[in-house]
Amino acid sequence: MDDHERRPAPPAELRPPGLRHLFGDGGVGRTLAAELPPGTVVWPDPGYPQRHPVRRPAFWVSDGPVPAGLWGTLRSEHPRSGLWPVLLDESTQPWSAGQVAPEPVSEIDNYDPAAFMAEVWSDWCAHQIDGDYSELDPYGKNCPGLAPPGIPVHDPDELADRYAAALTRRGLSLGLAAVERGADALTAMGWQGALNHNEWTAPLAAVVRGWEERFGARVVGLGFNTLDLSVAAPPLTSRHALQVAAEHWAFCPDTMFQGPGTLIGYAEEIRGKTAWSFWWD
Repeated sequence: MDDHERRPAPPAELRPPGLRHLFGDGGVGRTLAAELPPGTVVWPDPGYPQRHPVRRPAFWVSDGPVPAGLWGTLRSEHPRSGLWPVLLDESTQPWSAGQVAPEPVSEIDNYDPAAFMAEVWSDWCAHQIDGDYSELDPYGKNCPGLAPPGIPVHDPDELADRYAAALTRRGLSLGLAAVERGADALTAMGWQGALNHNEWTAPLAAVVRGWEERFGARVVGLGFNTLDLSVAAPPLTSRHALQVAAEHWAFCPDTMFQGPGTLIGYAEEIRGKTAWSFWWD
């Protein structure tokens, strides 16, 4: 074997080169071996309201639907690439139109999921003029706080890969965000799906971070006003499901109000479920 044969292969740089612009340091030391389909980086539209104007693109998006399996490949490369994959619904708008409002990922650290939950709960109860809190039984006006962690029934990453493969059949585009964890993609990409519920995305990302840690959740898909998570450690008992349902309600009230209508009914819907989908009206 000569010297050329023993020489290690050069690292797979970030390609296309535009991916480097997603990182504040230009993606130094980042590598990506997977071949991406045609796509482009997305800059926030300067005419769209921005709380934190940015000097670099918010994310990369494919020009069209992506093949099954690509999400999982990119997810496995995330530790080396620093790019978290997200399947994107409604690819023409807001994604390619740049109708996004990125926030610094550091903003997420300013929010506590338990405090956010208590605030939402208190505000809703304060507006119930008739004093009827039965939709939130058995807790009523008393916020129960965060649920305890779930028991893993799947490997979080393997489950996320399977869920992503299933969602891909809907013909979704792919987004890539330069973040250390999936929850942070919500703020880095400037997603505005919960605007009618909460003005800023960072507190919601803080909640999703907690679900990553307690329930093995992974951010898999985003739509104009939707969010899809895989969940490797879902609540398995009715009592635990009720506690988790309370968190879901504070995070996305429409999921319950436009679904079963009560916390108890919604809890039974999510018990043992390994995918959580949210939509905001």
